[in-house]
Amino acid sequence: MSTTQSERLRELLEPLVASQGLDLEEITVDSVGRRRVLSVVVDSDTGADLDRIADVSRVLSAKLDESDAMGEGEYTLEVGTPGAERALTEHRHYVRATGRLVRFQLGEGGDLVARILTVDDEGLDVEVPGVKGRKATARRLAFGDVDKARVQVEFNRKDGPADQSDSNEKEEEA
Repeated sequence: MSTTQSERLRELLEPLVASQGLDLEEITVDSVGRRRVLSVVVDSDTGADLDRIADVSRVLSAKLDESDAMGEGEYTLEVGTPGAERALTEHRHYVRATGRLVRFQLGEGGDLVARILTVDDEGLDVEVPGVKGRKATARRLAFGDVDKARVQVEFNRKDGPADQSDSNEKEEEA
């Protein structure tokens, strides 16, 4: 997708997504054979259930039908959420991932898997799980030290409120 088309689509769709109480995270247009697929990824601090996704999909579809933003030819609109193993690229993503296990690629060249405890404007406090019977350790990461971060899926966590939200996400994605 050209930068101009991407910018035009974002300008057109972002206010509509925001009016539904959601954040526009990503827009992509891919060619699948002779058809095009417009994928719109949305999220919010409280998540996005199927009803909210359906509502925003109807609003976006109506707006796209009345505009020429997608040009001539058929296309399919897909609206969804970032998914369980989302990349953390914005401050709000880190806040939403509080309590979750995350794999960090650090600027110093190492990888770190840790649970996000708190997030502020400068960085985050994490808990590094203990290995071989050792206790977990706390660590502070500045945002500038993190090159990449991605939420990890946990299937066996049994110790906190994130259990319920994790299982809800899995059901919604199925």
